[in-house]
Amino acid sequence: MQIHEVQPNTKNKNKKRIGRGGKRGTYSGKGMKGQKSRAGAKMQPMIRESLKRYPKLKGYNFSPLKNVFAVNIATLDKYFDDGGLVSPKTIASKGIMGKGKRLEIKILGTGQTKKKLYVEGCMISKSAKETIEKAGGEVKEKKKKDKKKKIKGKKSEGKTEEVKKEKKEDKREKIENKQKTKDEKEEKGKK
Repeated sequence: MQIHEVQPNTKNKNKKRIGRGGKRGTYSGKGMKGQKSRAGAKMQPMIRESLKRYPKLKGYNFSPLKNVFAVNIATLDKYFDDGGLVSPKTIASKGIMGKGKRLEIKILGTGQTKKKLYVEGCMISKSAKETIEKAGGEVKEKKKKDKKKKIKGKKSEGKTEEVKKEKKEDKREKIENKQKTKDEKEEKGKK
């Protein structure tokens, strides 16, 4: 009898399925024991805790223009005739901007035009304004809303210079009056 002719007496027993989850062996790639191997273990990174401790810093926050559709002069030159009115409505009607979008429009200075274009109700860059005016067109810029800064504990500082001068004069008068009353008291004390 040769070794390759030897056969087992019992059938091969299938290995019990262990680990549950994935095809990574007995421990499912989680290793042995410990907090990280348990079910539902989600460890927060240490940096997150330390970041949460810091107070939120005050100061300048840059917020880029949101909901703004940019249009170049080259596209305006392509879609509009000489002497045409460029406004958000006309841009939407020409199909430059997608249907159903209600966005503010900003005209950028990429490209050239020789057509007289009349721009209304749109934001516009300096270079675009120069090229349109060079071609003989007109630009009526959209007015920006003035945002007044609110300062906690102080009233709005929209006071004119005259009011400030009056306040300074009042302070001077009060100081002079106090000085006079001190002098009078000293004179009475000497007598």
